Amino acid sequence: MLAIFLKTLPFFALIGLGWVAGRTRFFPEEATAWLTKFVFYFALSAMLFRFAANLSLAEIFDTGFVLAYLCGSAVVWVLAMAVARFRGEPLAPAAMEAHTAMTGNTGFLGVPMLVVLLGVQAAGPVLMVLTIDMIVFSTLVTMLVTGARQGRVSVALLGALAMGLLRNPMIMSMLAGLAWSGLHLPMPAPLDEFTQILGAAATPGALFAIGASLAARRAAERVAPALWLSFAKLVLHPAAVAVAALWVFQVDAYAAGVMIAAAALPVAGNVYILAHHYGVAQARVSAAILISTAASILTVPAVIAWVTGV
Repeated sequence: MLAIFLKTLPFFALIGLGWVAGRTRFFPEEATAWLTKFVFYFALSAMLFRFAANLSLAEIFDTGFVLAYLCGSAVVWVLAMAVARFRGEPLAPAAMEAHTAMTGNTGFLGVPMLVVLLGVQAAGPVLMVLTIDMIVFSTLVTMLVTGARQGRVSVALLGALAMGLLRNPMIMSMLAGLAWSGLHLPMPAPLDEFTQILGAAATPGALFAIGASLAARRAAERVAPALWLSFAKLVLHPAAVAVAALWVFQVDAYAAGVMIAAAALPVAGNVYILAHHYGVAQARVSAAILISTAASILTVPAVIAWVTGV
């Protein structure tokens, strides 16, 4: 446990450095927004393309893996939805809470950290988790929130969702990489070095951006729901995924470990982007991101230690 904690410490130290820079206004919110855009559209996309270009679809897609993650995540999603509805929350805020309870920071934190800690072969399972979160659960919450407001789900909404996925640079970079691999195209040395250099900026840039963005968040409002959502994300989500992967679907031990570690990640920042866009549950989502990220300094190493048998 101590060895894993020390390995994860530099990653969280980079988040802390970003938080200090943002908190002291040395790195203002405008700078954080531009850094996030650089990481999202360029550095992380280059990293994902390079990973995918060196993998085949068979190495990423496994039916048992997909079903295990879907089922484990769905259990937490339904539980969080039920708890929110029991508290009297309308459908839209309840759906946003459910999304918060099982959507981890796989893109900005999971891809850079888990590949380093668990090995390059972890890239495939991590990319699969990221894809399921973006395509299945992000689409689900968008449909529910929009449907709750409009009273129906229109064809136009489905088209907008499809276009949104196609405009997502993480989805497109993974698809481009898989296409490159599927066509058995050679990777020219200049292109390989270019994506390697640009992709290397993803880890420090993403972690620093996470910390800087946390500096603008507050946990003073809606603390009780945020604590519950943080607990659901950091404890219940990896537990449910572990049961589904290890005992129900009996996924390969290594892939299951990567999946469980990915499920243990704190709440993703893009959940707040959705909440802010629709004006739904913004305070509790923001607080859950802050609380879960702070607590994950201890919980993530514990989960990684468990899945690696340390």
